[in-house]
Amino acid sequence: MMEQLSRGQRLPLASLSDNGKLVITLAASGVPLDFSCFGVGVDGKLVSEAYMTFFNQPSTPCGGVTMSAQGSGAVFTIDTARLPATIDQVVVTASVDGSGSLAQLGASALRLGDKASFDFSGSDFAQERAAMLGNLYRKDGQWRFTIVGQGFNGGLDALVAHFGGDVAAPAAAPAPAQPARISLDKRIEKEAPQLVNLVKAAGVSLAKAGLDTHRAKVALVLDISGSMTSLYSKGLVQQFADRILALGCKFDDDGEIDVFLFGANVHQPEPMSLANAPTYIKKVIAKHPLEGDTRYGRAMEAVRRYYFPDGNAAERKAPVGGKTPVYVMFVTDGSTSDQPLTEKQLRWSSREPIFWQFMGIGKGRKSKSKKLFAFADSDFPFLEKLDGLDGRLIDNADFFSVASPDEHSDSELYDLLMTEYPGWLKLAKQHGVLS
Repeated sequence: MMEQLSRGQRLPLASLSDNGKLVITLAASGVPLDFSCFGVGVDGKLVSEAYMTFFNQPSTPCGGVTMSAQGSGAVFTIDTARLPATIDQVVVTASVDGSGSLAQLGASALRLGDKASFDFSGSDFAQERAAMLGNLYRKDGQWRFTIVGQGFNGGLDALVAHFGGDVAAPAAAPAPAQPARISLDKRIEKEAPQLVNLVKAAGVSLAKAGLDTHRAKVALVLDISGSMTSLYSKGLVQQFADRILALGCKFDDDGEIDVFLFGANVHQPEPMSLANAPTYIKKVIAKHPLEGDTRYGRAMEAVRRYYFPDGNAAERKAPVGGKTPVYVMFVTDGSTSDQPLTEKQLRWSSREPIFWQFMGIGKGRKSKSKKLFAFADSDFPFLEKLDGLDGRLIDNADFFSVASPDEHSDSELYDLLMTEYPGWLKLAKQHGVLS
């Protein structure tokens, strides 16, 4: 017979499982709930965003916590043998999905394998929108489970705060998963399912670079000179734009990226977002047809003027000391007719929190730190010059070339995009470019 548990009751894991694995089954009625598990350290804080397990991130990197959907509920399987030593607690939580409160819950339950159950309903709560239901924790070298059943008036925000989260905390502080991040993951799942795997791939590369909680603005700067015709008509630019939007979804929580087009002139269409992504490139090119000439410098001026209007794209004498960096993905298939202006823009912007990632489409050398093939000659000698340009406060650019925008797998591309950016972030902070 299944033991009925109450708030505050504690059980050793050994009484619930003989192999160190615990299966937690959650069921709810009356109001839809989202269930999550937080991997928490001895300081009571989420050790990493990767250790929040929920519907759109159903497994921790170690595989110690996995989640599967089950009707209106969920099943979490916790394998304590796989959890890293930094995990001191695994906290099971619930939050209302949509409007309403926990007071509207019907008969609901948390079951521990086939051994014990904690039944709860709306009468156990007031108008809270989130709750901590249970906690698997280490004690004297052993794992134990306690029933909590604690509601939070502020909903998911209060839950995150309970685990040490603060959306206004400095970047150096450990950053737990934020409600805005969770909301965006849901939007991606519903509005742009074609981006789900791309976002996951971007997340893996960012985690490897130590940037899994990093925040930045993302801009995509696209060459619309006539030589790009086949790349647009074959859908290759659209595919690449999707990959950069996915990166933007990891770097920010608004679900969109800014886009700039350049040929002889510069255009700034509406941002690319989850809602307009599927046909975005087709529509902006219909509005801004391909044109003659290629002018990097003019495009860089427009980008700088947009993000740092106080400087008016002119030379700066002192570092900006901004809080949020801008990651610019700059795509071209040819050289530029305004080289002097381009060099000035790159030098002047080295005192602003903006990083330029140039990608040339054609033959040429790859990023210097990647073990990829190289050619004796190159279609992009000027971009290679920019990569090592003198007269800058710090190195604020990287360059690689591809034969086609789809040359690399998603994971390879995202790794490539993080070749020099993490190092630039450190330099930018050291020199006061970033606060």
